[in-house]
Amino acid sequence: MSRDNKKNNVIMNEMITAREVRCTGDDGTNYGIISTADALSTADDLGLDLVLIAPDGKPPVAKIMDYGKFKYQQEKKKKEARKNQKVIVVKEIKLSVKIAENDIRYKVKHAREFLEAGHHVKFRVFLRGREMANPQAGVAVLKGVWPMIEDLAVMDKEPKLEGRYVNMMALPKKDEKH
Repeated sequence: MSRDNKKNNVIMNEMITAREVRCTGDDGTNYGIISTADALSTADDLGLDLVLIAPDGKPPVAKIMDYGKFKYQQEKKKKEARKNQKVIVVKEIKLSVKIAENDIRYKVKHAREFLEAGHHVKFRVFLRGREMANPQAGVAVLKGVWPMIEDLAVMDKEPKLEGRYVNMMALPKKDEKH
């Protein structure tokens, strides 16, 4: 038994221990319920492998196929799926309740750059000590930031208290070109 089959737990050819199997062909041919020996000889005549598809079935279901080609196509599909996957980058902008107006503008400038690059932006206002008694001050800071970025962003998450932070999530607007 090769390492590849052991790793994927594929039962094929002589490893099939059932006396009979429900057999189908790669081309859609249905051989019905036949003995494993007959299925193996049929697969051998066609130059293909007998692969157990549903070992728990009564009787187990086997398919006559080119296993090497099948594995290759599966790997190709996985690579294609990975290629089409989009990685979402979340950038974080930290603010405080006592932040100065020019500091807010400076941080918003960076947030706008991130949004234009297609990144998600998470705004966080950290509440220190007694500021926890009035989390609305953190919400007010984020409500003040929103008008500065609303032309580029969609608010995914309203400003909300989570632990010691008031968080707001902004996503880039979808292009109207598509």
